[in-house]
Amino acid sequence: MNYFKKANILQILVLSLVFNACGKDQEESDVKDSELPENVLPKMKPLVNEAPLDEAYIKTTRQKIAHFYNKNWPGKSANGAFLVAKNGQIIFEKYDGLANFSKKDSITPNTPLHIASVSKVLTATAILKLVNANRLKLDQKVNTILKEFPFPDVTVRMLLNHRSGLRNYAYFTDRNDGVWDRHNRLSNQDILTLLATKNIGLESRTNTRFAYCNTNYAMLALIIEKITKKRYKEVMTEMIFKPLGMTNTFVFDYEKDKDRIVPSYKANRVEIGKDYLDEVYGDKNIYSTVRDLLKFDRARNRKDFLEPELAKQVYVGYSNEKEGEKNYGLGIRMINWKTGQNFYFHNGWWHGNTSAYITLPKEQVTIIALSNKMNKSTYNVKKVAPLFGDYPFETDTEE
Repeated sequence: MNYFKKANILQILVLSLVFNACGKDQEESDVKDSELPENVLPKMKPLVNEAPLDEAYIKTTRQKIAHFYNKNWPGKSANGAFLVAKNGQIIFEKYDGLANFSKKDSITPNTPLHIASVSKVLTATAILKLVNANRLKLDQKVNTILKEFPFPDVTVRMLLNHRSGLRNYAYFTDRNDGVWDRHNRLSNQDILTLLATKNIGLESRTNTRFAYCNTNYAMLALIIEKITKKRYKEVMTEMIFKPLGMTNTFVFDYEKDKDRIVPSYKANRVEIGKDYLDEVYGDKNIYSTVRDLLKFDRARNRKDFLEPELAKQVYVGYSNEKEGEKNYGLGIRMINWKTGQNFYFHNGWWHGNTSAYITLPKEQVTIIALSNKMNKSTYNVKKVAPLFGDYPFETDTEE
């Protein structure tokens, strides 16, 4: 009898602990970023329970996308991964080619590929979440965070939207004037030190024009580290990768990962080796999969991803000094047509890696393509968008 009493008490205690843990998790998930303790980083939350798609709709749409795929990458020439989803539900995905031509390893859903400048969207997301948590401000001067930073008028917002006027580190370190010895790998801190000590100067006066520049996002990565007092790769894992279950996504660590990552290739399959710029992160150097990036995209589409006042500043064009349709928001490219239709995306290229990330919030559609063999066809995936809305791209999705 005593045995059964003890067993029942033990069961009650276990159940109590489980319920308390569940309640704590629920409580933490309901806490706003701005209400978190200073020692707790804001984390992204998965988007769940999206409306299911009709099977007939999936079948018809999948056939059209398959036709586009075969036209765009004839003879399985993609050498990468391609995914199209609506409401978080995958309509079409395809994996072709080899991760490593020497080892004959096939590209699979779990093969992390270098996402090149699509990394900027993730870096911007971490910055935005820190702003959301009141750890820094969009219009805060960069030199109040990075004390060495020599340009007093540049703000966090200007780094995000490429209006800082900074010069591209890939150019000012590639000269034969002693600024940098290309036998040494360049780091983010090195870039900041060079800006502060080598009289690099600005490309253009701050906030006078848009100029896409990788240096902006290398500095944003340093800001993330300064604010959080943690390494960029640790912050990205803690804030984004782990909470979203992005199990095949990581920030490239040169010494740890150089011999295990998927190499990249020229169009003729000649491998492209590493160079002195391959240690810089924030602007590039995230490896991921199309499935993991789908999780990331859906999380950005949660209504509570950011506070409304901050969220509406993300998808606004900041470069209107010249009339045109193309523009750049806070970590996202866009096309704004006079019809009122908007198209949001980011492309990437680094060595032989090409990438395309498209998010259509109005239709809740995600389109992603990654390749580790130089192939400009990656960028054609925008032509799938007309299947879901009034996007005036020439498309080939019909038999």
